[in-house]
Amino acid sequence: MAFVKHRTILQIWLDVIFAIFVREIKSKFSDKLGISWAVAQPVSFIFVLSYMRSSIEGGETHSIPTFVFMVYGMICIQLFLTTLTSTSGSIKKNKQLFSFRQVQPIASVIAVALFELVNKVVVISVLALIMYFIKIEISIYDPLRILIYLISIWLIALSTGMLFALARAFIPEVDKVRTMLQRPLFFISGVFFSLQDLPENIWIYLQWNPVLHAIELSRLAAYPIYGAVGVSELYLFLFTLTITFFSLCCYTLSWKQAISR
Repeated sequence: MAFVKHRTILQIWLDVIFAIFVREIKSKFSDKLGISWAVAQPVSFIFVLSYMRSSIEGGETHSIPTFVFMVYGMICIQLFLTTLTSTSGSIKKNKQLFSFRQVQPIASVIAVALFELVNKVVVISVLALIMYFIKIEISIYDPLRILIYLISIWLIALSTGMLFALARAFIPEVDKVRTMLQRPLFFISGVFFSLQDLPENIWIYLQWNPVLHAIELSRLAAYPIYGAVGVSELYLFLFTLTITFFSLCCYTLSWKQAISR
């Protein structure tokens, strides 16, 4: 005798997200290197750039090891950029799945964003292991705050990516605009510099960027002697809440029209 398993709406939603999450892994890493390439590529990129900067300058940058200074910046900006890029294409990529009643576009966006978050957690673990073996001091004064800042960056990227994904369904050229706007972020988000290195009269042109605030605050949370200036935890949290709320409102109003186009 067959039994019918009744699931709640939440269980169905979680099952859908997990299924798309697994599908994302299989689709991205179907070659011989497999999922290990998802970790090896960002680890090598972060390590090489950080090591080069520390070799050139040596010693410390504003009281923290230069290598660590770079690692925090590289991890944060990569989390933001990869999540933004993946989520902005998630609706179009998984459009054929939306013919199933249980599958909605937001599940696709969340699943893709979760994959990028899990990927960066593994990258951070590998980098910490490398730093331990090459005897680079690892100091984390306030790990909870660092985690909160990383989640804030992830939420901002997820929300912004969902906005671009919805807009892309109506105007495909929006994706080119996203690419153009995304490129300078690597250089204006404090990855290679601190606001302490710049004259105060140009801070106003950079302080609108929440990623800059998150990077500087994460360095401060790890090393209280860093003394970050010109950044605000309140601004970061308010920006995160605002963009998340705005993206959810836009999604609620337009997701049905977006998938029908």
